[in-house]
Amino acid sequence: MLWLIGLGLNDEKDISVAGLEVVRRAKRVYLEAYTAILMVGKERLEAFYGREVILADREMVESSSEEILADAAEVDIAFLVVGDPLGATTHTDLLLRARHLSIPTRTIHNASILTAIGSTGLQLYSFGQTLSMVFFTDTWRPTSWRDKLRENALLGLHTLVLLDIKVKEMDLDAVARMGGRRRLLDDRYDNLHEDEDDSNEKPVVGAYGKPRFMTAAQCAAQMLESADTDTEGICGPDTLAVAVGRLGTPSQRIVAGTLKELGEVDLGPPLHSLVVVGKRCHELEREYVGEFAVDKLTWDKAWEKGGYGKMQ
Repeated sequence: MLWLIGLGLNDEKDISVAGLEVVRRAKRVYLEAYTAILMVGKERLEAFYGREVILADREMVESSSEEILADAAEVDIAFLVVGDPLGATTHTDLLLRARHLSIPTRTIHNASILTAIGSTGLQLYSFGQTLSMVFFTDTWRPTSWRDKLRENALLGLHTLVLLDIKVKEMDLDAVARMGGRRRLLDDRYDNLHEDEDDSNEKPVVGAYGKPRFMTAAQCAAQMLESADTDTEGICGPDTLAVAVGRLGTPSQRIVAGTLKELGEVDLGPPLHSLVVVGKRCHELEREYVGEFAVDKLTWDKAWEKGGYGKMQ
């Protein structure tokens, strides 16, 4: 059986008892390592579980899933996911692949950003579609995220923005230097070795760049880049938002303010997320979230000016 097991948001101890029982008896244990991260490394998980944990990157999960699913019809295979297993489309795809192979599956759920975001004081049933924000480049500044934001805004709903994570990103400059002739190596774990089968072709360290995690400040700044072309007023300097860092951990931070203010806020280490506040707000939300404001006077002024809480 293929088991998808949620790990929660903090450390090795957030796994459920049911999930831990499966991990300890499974033939193989995989850790999905590209949609989110825990606050601890793989070694801490292995020590607590008493099991070897195999890192599964995007390429393995989406292009080599047969390796994960091998023997899963006869033995238990554990696939660990930070947060809740069904918070990302790629995990549903893995379940479908298992189904097509007549492999039984079970899911053990856990806390995720989709529920923990309630810590901000914004009511979960007032959230609309979740959107993702990718890193802008000099030549690529997508605006498709604005479509979902606009739809939510028209309904007065809050918008959770999940921020880009680059844990195995190709270094195009390094690839160009290789001329396509050398084997690509992942240097994230500092255990590189030269290719003994080809003494004339040494691997190039850095074919993959270092992991990058978008900050809430970067997200706010990118959203404001679109303000000049935002004729509907859904995303401007005075738009209210809430930035969160390491939600669900002892070091979590929650900061509320305008997008302009949040563009200058440092929440510390990853992971970060951001919520654009919808105008169909309750007064209880205003009071609760206002305690996290960068500047309470600015928050109240933007609330009144933007018509928050007045939408019916």
